[in-house]
Amino acid sequence: MGLTPAAAADARLDQRISFDVIFAGIFLVALHGFSTCKIVAILYANYCIARKMPPSYIPAATWIFNIGTLFANEFSRGYSYGNIISALLPSPQSEKGERTPNIGHALDSYGGLIPRWEVLFNFTILRLISYNLDYYWSLSSRTSSPLEVRCIVPISAACPTNAIKKKQLDPSNLSERDRVTIPARPTDFSFRNYFAYAMYSPLYLAGPILTFNDYISQVRYRPHSITNQRTLMYAIRFIVVIVTMEIMIHYLYMVAIFHVKPNWNVYTPAQLSMLGFLNLKHIWLKLLIPWRLFRLWALLDGIDAPENMVRCMSDNYSVTQFWRGWHRSFNKWVLRYLYIPLGGSALPGVWGKARQVANYLAVFSFIAIWHDIQLRLLMWGWLVTLFVLPEILASALFPARKWEESPNAYRWLCGVGAVGEILMLMAANLVGFALGVDGLKELVTGIVGTWSGWMFLITACGALFTGVQFMFEWRESEKRRGINMKC
Repeated sequence: MGLTPAAAADARLDQRISFDVIFAGIFLVALHGFSTCKIVAILYANYCIARKMPPSYIPAATWIFNIGTLFANEFSRGYSYGNIISALLPSPQSEKGERTPNIGHALDSYGGLIPRWEVLFNFTILRLISYNLDYYWSLSSRTSSPLEVRCIVPISAACPTNAIKKKQLDPSNLSERDRVTIPARPTDFSFRNYFAYAMYSPLYLAGPILTFNDYISQVRYRPHSITNQRTLMYAIRFIVVIVTMEIMIHYLYMVAIFHVKPNWNVYTPAQLSMLGFLNLKHIWLKLLIPWRLFRLWALLDGIDAPENMVRCMSDNYSVTQFWRGWHRSFNKWVLRYLYIPLGGSALPGVWGKARQVANYLAVFSFIAIWHDIQLRLLMWGWLVTLFVLPEILASALFPARKWEESPNAYRWLCGVGAVGEILMLMAANLVGFALGVDGLKELVTGIVGTWSGWMFLITACGALFTGVQFMFEWRESEKRRGINMKC
């Protein structure tokens, strides 16, 4: 007698989790050696916050612990066993004033393929927060079936009274949004499932970011979005990206030029602009390749993680839409666990806009610290927040509804604003990921330091304006085809 669909799904979950736990253990030991014990200790401490603290304390304690872990990992450089044992059990110094080696130094020498585990632990931090907050939110939904959605609908056109209509969702055919928002079962929040999720090997090193609810749902039911044809096409696209990167670094030398820090006066404004633009292209491809590699691995394993970088870098004209499409899985994570809990942008009026900007500042400050605890990245986060302001003000001063009778004029007006947004986006990302503030100052000075440089800048803005019009038309074409990527 065969299993029922629910029993078969539970059996699949048990089998998958068992494999993921065992493989993750082997994978961690190979990558980090004896430092695996430190990782497990952090995981268990975070697990205790969710399962052993009073529920009302879970969100604050989770954020404090995980942000504190980011700083502790950075300043302690991975918690050397040798330093820990030397602090607990001081050893005599040699004649040269050096401490004699202890067993901790021997453990540190077996650090696996990636001894500096703390460098890549930032992605695990996001999964730890996801587990705790998904568990916390699941506590308030246990009075009803998690797959039962309540919709408020009018009883009839003649009767203004609303009624509650219940809709039962099919757990084997949920959308990505439903997989994320519908809480897992109470029994799913076990340490075994938590460890398998946090250490899931295909996404462990660099993401994309998958929430705990989504992971459990896909482990129990294989997503219908995964097909052999789709996975094969994705693999082909991945190969094309690698070939593109190889051609770029073989024939273009912008990274080497930036590293030697030359005298920028020897370059023309056009050459300086192309150096900055191509350097951003290199950063885009450098991030795109590992994200697509690990997502391809997950697809082959039966997990459909969110896609990062859904648009080409050159197809962005809005700061907010650029962020949504650049690191898309992280953007979704930030919206769910930080931006919306802070209040989002739902409040109306001037104070609502001020609250929205404050939320952006908090979000991008966290994003900068999460990337790396460096001043230039913190400045990048603040610059992005600053550059969001013109977009918010422009949308408030020039609402689309007032330009319905002049669509062409509104399109041109938006094009002018989009050119400014593109220049600000390039500046912010060059500060954060390539040149720093001083390097950007030298680059800009080289471009606008002469009359010929200003003439080139005006010409470049004209070219960007033309490109923006093509982007506008492409978005309209997507709408006509029923595509709404929101980025």
